Amino acid sequence: MKTRILLAFILSLFIVPSYAQKKNPSSQKADEGYKFTPVVALKATSVKNQASTGTCWDFATTSFFESELLRMGKGEYDLSEMYIVRYNYVDRLKDNFIQQGKGNLGQGSVGHDWIVEFEKNGIVPSEVYTGLNYGMPNHNHSELNAFVNAIATVPVKRNRESDQYFTIVDAVLDTYLGKVPQTFTYKGVGYTPKSFTASLGIKPEDYIEITSFTLFPFYTQGLVPIPDNWRKMNYYNVPLNELISIMDSALVKGFTIAWDGDVSEKGFSHFKGVAIIPELENTDQYSNADKARYGKMTKEERAAEAYKFSRPFPEVKVTQESREAGYDDKSTTDDHLMHVTGIVKDQNGTKYYITKNSWGTDRNPFGGYLNMSENYVRAKTIAIMVNKNGLTADIKKKLGL
Repeated sequence: MKTRILLAFILSLFIVPSYAQKKNPSSQKADEGYKFTPVVALKATSVKNQASTGTCWDFATTSFFESELLRMGKGEYDLSEMYIVRYNYVDRLKDNFIQQGKGNLGQGSVGHDWIVEFEKNGIVPSEVYTGLNYGMPNHNHSELNAFVNAIATVPVKRNRESDQYFTIVDAVLDTYLGKVPQTFTYKGVGYTPKSFTASLGIKPEDYIEITSFTLFPFYTQGLVPIPDNWRKMNYYNVPLNELISIMDSALVKGFTIAWDGDVSEKGFSHFKGVAIIPELENTDQYSNADKARYGKMTKEERAAEAYKFSRPFPEVKVTQESREAGYDDKSTTDDHLMHVTGIVKDQNGTKYYITKNSWGTDRNPFGGYLNMSENYVRAKTIAIMVNKNGLTADIKKKLGL
């Protein structure tokens, strides 16, 4: 944003609706430590709860595509996360057999798994397929996943997938998640999963995943070797500054982002509604005001102050090199996927990304949202998924799109 006129124009396009103010921490009371001002706030559906499952990848990507439908003028949809999960289990079992029992049968995946299942099997509304077929009000896949792991050993040992084995797989998935509907009625219209999917108008080829590591050359595609990328699919690669630029330009143009990254840091506080990377050692980087406030404290005292989350705290300046170091020493891992829906700034002008989580609405005071600082995103992003139409012409050219 190079002029006040441009900023005013952007804000006029993305006026924060009143319901969104209640659902993200940009509405904190004036007397609290963090005071956030909206810059861009895009439409999103209600916050869901993945509960006792490792299916954040599915909830985040489903939410991402629900926002895409809102952006496309298709209206508000509540799509079935568990429909995608069911087919994902089938594919994982097949992969495990091919890999002679060395496949990843866990619950975690990444964004492109959603697209793969969507292309093959379509999607249905949540009201048609809730995935709650085991007498619980919330999702809990511990027993389901245990059975999946148990039955996966049989064809590997026998070196054969029998018809009976496939029947048992379907029976287990039907028992816990429910039978997949062949036809259904939604808002008075009859559909099959395929015809409903066609009615949405989502084009899978419009969506790409982008990372920023020196694992392979920038502006090429390559493998990011994380366990949840069990399909071993490729990502586009760009320098860190351009990754941030891609996120900003996409959000300004009205495109939300599915975010894959690390949430294991002490600076990530879902309850407090913020995620930061506090600078605890190099006080030379502090502003004069921050030096006066924190400069004479010990590192331990600064840490105690930072992790109160009572006010904005000076942050580490994340570079490509420091980001790489975090990945190399495994302090940055592929923990969690969430949905980025906008931008806010705090009272010091620091930029944060409005982030919709999938841990329900009751685990923080902000309806399940939090704000991740730019430095947190720089340090802890594994990859993003974005509609390629949200990219600038320059980035498209560099990536060959």
